[in-house]
Amino acid sequence: MAHLGRCGSIGRMTQETIRVAVVEDDGACRTALAHALQAAPDMRVQWLAASRSEALERLQDDLPLDVLLLDLGLPDGSGLDVLAALRRRWPQAAAMVSTIFGDEAHVLGAIEAGAMGYLLKDLPPQAVLQEVRSLHAGGSPINPLVARKLLLRAVSPGQASGAVPPPAQPAAAAPDAAPSAREAELLRMVARGHTLDEVAQAMGVSRHTVRTFVRRVYAKLQVSTRAEAVSAALRQGWLE
Repeated sequence: MAHLGRCGSIGRMTQETIRVAVVEDDGACRTALAHALQAAPDMRVQWLAASRSEALERLQDDLPLDVLLLDLGLPDGSGLDVLAALRRRWPQAAAMVSTIFGDEAHVLGAIEAGAMGYLLKDLPPQAVLQEVRSLHAGGSPINPLVARKLLLRAVSPGQASGAVPPPAQPAAAAPDAAPSAREAELLRMVARGHTLDEVAQAMGVSRHTVRTFVRRVYAKLQVSTRAEAVSAALRQGWLE
């Protein structure tokens, strides 16, 4: 079934087409996602994979990706290895995890590996498609229960879940590196998965101004991606 992804070239490509790959070992789930994606007029299935090894092989194809939908629990290893390979091969692509694992160890591991979205397998395929569109537009879709765990962990590290021991506390940010009120507002909205356009509208500023805020936040946190910024802000306690 995984090789059915090669038929993703069927259909006409447009400038707005979102090129998607799916890594999912559950055959029924993989097929349902593939059918939903292929039926969407703004999406194209580049390939499907049912295992870690197959996904790593497919990433070497000359088929650029916009979005990778990824399960973490694969039969021959961790999906985190696929995330790392994606960042090397197609650094412009955004990865979104879709998994049954909602504990801190898996969530934080995925975010630190570069995932920009995290869903639990409780969404129907059409809802997943909406999250793919949000991710491609610049959002960071996160399951509400997972987001709550992350925020609780920021308030009281290690207490939100007994499964993970408290991590070593990072050095506190210097006073002059703390976010301004507007930067903190932007961080909160980014953590909730809002796009830059939505942030600009809510804050009453231009998209250019929002990008300026983003650059300042990245510089203060010493990060280069949205996922890294959210993870670092949580560790620093900026998202309490």
